[in-house]
Amino acid sequence: MNALAEAFIAACKDELAAPKPGNVHVFASGHRMEAQDFIDSAEAAAGPLTAEESSVGARILGAVEATFAHVRQNTNLGIVLLCAPLAHAALTYPGQSLNTSVARVLRRLDRDDAEMAFKAITIANPGGLGAAPRHDVTQPARATLLEAMREAAPRDRIARQYAADFEDVFGLGSARLHEARGLVPDPELATLRLYLGFLSAFPDSHIVRKFGAEAAERLVAEARAFAAAADFSCRDEAFGHALQFDATLKARGLNPGSSADLTVATLFADYVGAVLANGSKNG
Repeated sequence: MNALAEAFIAACKDELAAPKPGNVHVFASGHRMEAQDFIDSAEAAAGPLTAEESSVGARILGAVEATFAHVRQNTNLGIVLLCAPLAHAALTYPGQSLNTSVARVLRRLDRDDAEMAFKAITIANPGGLGAAPRHDVTQPARATLLEAMREAAPRDRIARQYAADFEDVFGLGSARLHEARGLVPDPELATLRLYLGFLSAFPDSHIVRKFGAEAAERLVAEARAFAAAADFSCRDEAFGHALQFDATLKARGLNPGSSADLTVATLFADYVGAVLANGSKNG
């Protein structure tokens, strides 16, 4: 297994190790899924996602097909859509900073990438997807993947990363992760703070699709209140309160999937940065 594949699996496992309210993690299942489903998915998707001599679209489609062959459900579509350009950038431009190379990768996406990504999305069939007036994923691609993502960006936070050069990952996400690590030595607490940073910053687009904008805005307010009141100096106390919040969200059927996907992408980008730095030192 190559270093990028290992980094991807590690990022997915790190995200599962924190009690992220509303999402599946090692402390609690949810939404008819278990943590092991996500571990199995990560291990299945890692190879196609980080393969040599592959396109972004082929990485997306291969990872989703491999996931469905193993777990038969949509556990990681958003994660794959976010991590495929990161992996491709690292493999294509290993001598450049990751955020610079990702921007180059996004601008070179073509219609074939869109065709394969559309096929992957239809396989995953995410909840609340619906139909789009333009660039509908159930129809043949008529634009590049970047153009399609720009069209979807106002309503989907994952698509917005393509349109804005992964601004949330390299901006808010990276800053929150490094801040959290400086405040607490516990990696799971740092991941929890990272996730809450996304959850409290903007409406989760997965919640918007399934429950509407008002429900998503209410969740932002709840997340901000929780983050402000939580004592992150004590792992047991922070985890206990996070699990209580987790139970209330799951009782209401709320699964902030986009925030979790962005958490994995930020962790993966951090791992990839270390892999690239290691490679330059070794070279």
